[in-house]
Amino acid sequence: MAASIAALHVYPLKSGAALSPDSAEVEAHGLAGDRRWLIVDEQARFVTGRQLPRIVLLRATPRASGVRLEFPGATALELEFPEPGQARLAVRVWNDVVEAQVAERAGAWLARCFERPLRLVYMDEHALRPVRPDYGSPGDVVSFADAFPLLLIGSGSLDALNARLARAVPMARFRPNVVVGGADAHAEDGWRRVRIGAVTFDVVKPCTRCVFTTVDPETGRFDPDGEPLATLKEYRRTPAGVTFGQNLIPRGTGTIRVGDPVEQLL
Repeated sequence: MAASIAALHVYPLKSGAALSPDSAEVEAHGLAGDRRWLIVDEQARFVTGRQLPRIVLLRATPRASGVRLEFPGATALELEFPEPGQARLAVRVWNDVVEAQVAERAGAWLARCFERPLRLVYMDEHALRPVRPDYGSPGDVVSFADAFPLLLIGSGSLDALNARLARAVPMARFRPNVVVGGADAHAEDGWRRVRIGAVTFDVVKPCTRCVFTTVDPETGRFDPDGEPLATLKEYRRTPAGVTFGQNLIPRGTGTIRVGDPVEQLL
């Protein structure tokens, strides 16, 4: 069976709940609307499910004029996009600093949800974050994703992992953008360039995995056994860390759809 897209996932808020559309627009940053909202702390440092696992329960749904935020036990919050001319906040994502827009009304709402001071920022077209030059090309950009525009994982790779686990885990533990069906387990490790639908992507780096994989997306709690990371360490450890999935940089724009063929070019 030829490889094809089995599922697409977009995460409007970094570490937040996934949306799973049948199609998505590929832009320079990645999939349209993916990880353009970010929670930061009082020092303007990014906050993710690594520190606050319950962020995975926060659903951000795009609206024409902004976003709708929903969290268990809280009244939903409708936000408009920040005004273009308002002050910006220099936020830190790993070693990068991004001049992002602040969604002022969200701070008090987030503080009630998570019982700590937090702010919400938005990456508009003027908030540029380059991809690391040792992996990308001049002009390559990324959203508030950890490092690269898209993450791809084959469903066969998850099947191979689940065959080793006492309790199977869903693909949601790994937060990919593109899930590929019809390929052998970890076939993506050998890909260097792929065509998905009509869009070409460079496959630039394996994705190193962390404690976030142990957060249950249904409960917002860490797995008490440290799975699946504990098992991945047994057979997916490399000098760079434990890897699962591949990071992509798009070399064009266009629409990709569930069912589109995934063709290895290099």
